[in-house]
Amino acid sequence: MVKAVVGANWGDEGKGKITDMLAREADIIVRFQGGANAGHTIVNDYGKFALHTLPSGCFYGHTTSVIGNGVALNIPVLFEEIQNIVDRGVPMPKILVSNRAQMVMPYHILFDQYEEERLGGKSFGSTKSGIAPFYSDKYAKIGFQVSELFDEDLLREKAVRICETKNVLLEHLYHKPLLDPEELLETLHQYREMVEPYVCDVSSYLWNALRDGKDILLEGQLGTLKDPDHGIYPMVTSSSTLAAYGAIGAGIPPYEIRKVIVVCKAYSSAVGAGAFVSEIFGDEADELRRRGGDGGEYGATTGRPRRMGWFDCVASKYGCRLQGATDVAFTVLDVLGYLDEIPVCVGYEIDGEVTTEFPVTAKLEKAKPVYRTLPGWKEDIRGIRNYGELPENCRNYVEFVEKQIGFPITMVSNGPGRDDIIYR
Repeated sequence: MVKAVVGANWGDEGKGKITDMLAREADIIVRFQGGANAGHTIVNDYGKFALHTLPSGCFYGHTTSVIGNGVALNIPVLFEEIQNIVDRGVPMPKILVSNRAQMVMPYHILFDQYEEERLGGKSFGSTKSGIAPFYSDKYAKIGFQVSELFDEDLLREKAVRICETKNVLLEHLYHKPLLDPEELLETLHQYREMVEPYVCDVSSYLWNALRDGKDILLEGQLGTLKDPDHGIYPMVTSSSTLAAYGAIGAGIPPYEIRKVIVVCKAYSSAVGAGAFVSEIFGDEADELRRRGGDGGEYGATTGRPRRMGWFDCVASKYGCRLQGATDVAFTVLDVLGYLDEIPVCVGYEIDGEVTTEFPVTAKLEKAKPVYRTLPGWKEDIRGIRNYGELPENCRNYVEFVEKQIGFPITMVSNGPGRDDIIYR
């Protein structure tokens, strides 16, 4: 059986914790898209971790962690991350890397920085991890696939060819130092040495695992609203964040994905630029940010303060629909315990009309939130394991959101730890 864990909104919904929790019952966890540009924060028996490339199930001895072909693989970052967790007492995870994955090169990171610099105030709020240049090269067919590391003639010819095209931009657009093909080749050789023991035909491996009845978990990065097709384009990421892409990014048949667990926060937060209708500011936002997450709402990759907002039913209903939610995991509910009243965004007013359908970006920019206010529960709900024991106003909040989004909330997370979860 294959389950996908994906985000409903802008990312940062708490997917890492849900994946870590579900991984207890899984055999294989696959990262299927994105790169080291977003982080998953996990709190478990070993401590608190921010993972960027490793799948969030890597803390269990019985699991195999797979880097799928859809991932933007930054090899040194992956191995530094493995070293970091091993240094903190975590057993060495079993890792497999798809021979069809492509690699983030040092020049991708440089181009990311140079382009954001050049755009100045019109930048995309990139994490400068090289992701957009990486995917641009992948689709322009000038990326380096892991399998190519093992063909020396091809590597040599390609290093020269790529430096030629990149150097035109470096010289004439960015006015920056040029690339040297010999240095690039040396880097590729280092990557080959590091990754060689882990390379495998992942699609074939997963096909056999499915035939053997193994349980596979697909772990997505970011959320629906950062999808390049269905998100708030152009303020999106460069790979599809949808569960449907899990089949492509892991190399499995689409009909194998039986469950889609869409992770949704009990309030909203976002990192990076772009339309965010229910956003709040000032003291109200500072208070929520300070209390939010585990240790506050700051990006796991950048440390940037996240933008804060109230729960957005319009964006979340859309997010769950595009993902094909069979289950919704509702996270960080405990954070809202300090509020007397909790506003919930139930519609968007655009040009004088109210809609509950999520619009395209140009219309989204004009949208004003329509709020319903629900009474708060004013108590700490951490430690509760049974849905019926939650305060009545807390249950009312969950059920109101569930009705608005139209998808079943089957898990409620009320704390950062692995066991802070209520099953409905």
